[in-house]
Amino acid sequence: MDVIRLAELRDTPLSVDEVLAAVADPGAGGTALFVGTVRDEDHRRAVAGLSYSAHPSAADALRTVLEKVAAEFPVRAIAAVHRVGDLEIGDLAVVVAAACPHRAEAFAACRRLIDDLKEQVPVWKHQLFTDGDDEWVGAG
Repeated sequence: MDVIRLAELRDTPLSVDEVLAAVADPGAGGTALFVGTVRDEDHRRAVAGLSYSAHPSAADALRTVLEKVAAEFPVRAIAAVHRVGDLEIGDLAVVVAAACPHRAEAFAACRRLIDDLKEQVPVWKHQLFTDGDDEWVGAG
């Protein structure tokens, strides 16, 4: 079975339970999970909401990131889902998980996964501030 259990960009709400279920594996002694949520402030500015946009190549780039992490760590199962479209404060923006034989490996793989996703997957954040200003942030 492929260790990449879930790799998606979607415009519907994300589920931590779905991601955890996707990486469930009897050989995993440790599972690490990262959940990114929309916060109500950024750099001391009140955020009203935001929108994520993805380049058409983003799904392929996400899969490449997952493949690289799976090749570098003893991953039993790995998953990543990123939201696109309009999000509100508190919404889940990204959920990633890595299941490995031991906890240290799971933490390291999960950390690499979210860091590489943010750096290499072409997804952009458009933040809307309560003062009416806005800002584009390159997350990919």
